Amino acid sequence: MNEYLLSVLLGIVEGLTEFLPVSSTAHLRICESLAGIDLSNGYWKMYSIVIQLGAILCLPIYFRARIAGFLKTFPRGERGDRTMLTHPLTLVMIAFVCTAGPAFLLTKVIGKHLESMIIIGCSLLIGGIVMWIVDTLYGGPPDSQRFRTEHIEDMSMLQAIWIGLCQIFSAVFPGTSRSMSTIAAGQIAGMSRTSALEFSFFLSMPTMVSAIGYDLLRTLRAKHGEPLGRMPANSQEWIVLAIGFTVSFFVAWAVVAWFMNWVRSRGFAPFAIYRIIVGTAVLAWVVLGHR
Repeated sequence: MNEYLLSVLLGIVEGLTEFLPVSSTAHLRICESLAGIDLSNGYWKMYSIVIQLGAILCLPIYFRARIAGFLKTFPRGERGDRTMLTHPLTLVMIAFVCTAGPAFLLTKVIGKHLESMIIIGCSLLIGGIVMWIVDTLYGGPPDSQRFRTEHIEDMSMLQAIWIGLCQIFSAVFPGTSRSMSTIAAGQIAGMSRTSALEFSFFLSMPTMVSAIGYDLLRTLRAKHGEPLGRMPANSQEWIVLAIGFTVSFFVAWAVVAWFMNWVRSRGFAPFAIYRIIVGTAVLAWVVLGHR
């Protein structure tokens, strides 16, 4: 396949799946395998990192007014009932630390599992089942009185810690999905679908930026052993990279806007069913000898 077209397709896949609870890592890995991309090739490893950055950069722009409001009202909050420890910005960072610390210590485990189709297939399947059960038990309309937290401005520190710890699963087991683990954990902790999703978006900013930054550092400056990837060596590779980055950014922007509206009136069951189908298909593919 032409590399420019391939870059467009991979950019679309990354943009579509980065913020949906279906795992962008799993979908990129599957697509790269189907396209015959050599995953030991340093350029394509670096390419995957950069297009993830394209997707994540849409969030601070899309939520710029919301972020500005949080900064303006820190630390008392919009209603004046928050403290420095319970303001939404602080809670995001608390959840981030709860994820980043253990995930960093488990880097070797993460690296070992990153390209395993068996792990990806099982994570997609099990995650889909968990998401379906959680959304059935804890989802529902705002007037059902089932929620304690309808807005992230009402979140507690314990909820943030719980969500951060649950997100470790997505770091260790590719295919779990960062947004799936965050959303499901939030619902279990008493958050509405909308508030759990919004917190997932805000938590993904420091989480993904730090992860991508760390991977880029390993690409540019490998202190021990071989670098994680390599930078483009010619103009064609730069163009391919730019295409993937740009496509990923704009597709992710559209997905965020659509997903926020979808969740306000619908649940996560369709995504759970999709995960179960894809996870089953991946495991069947592995059993048939395609690894």
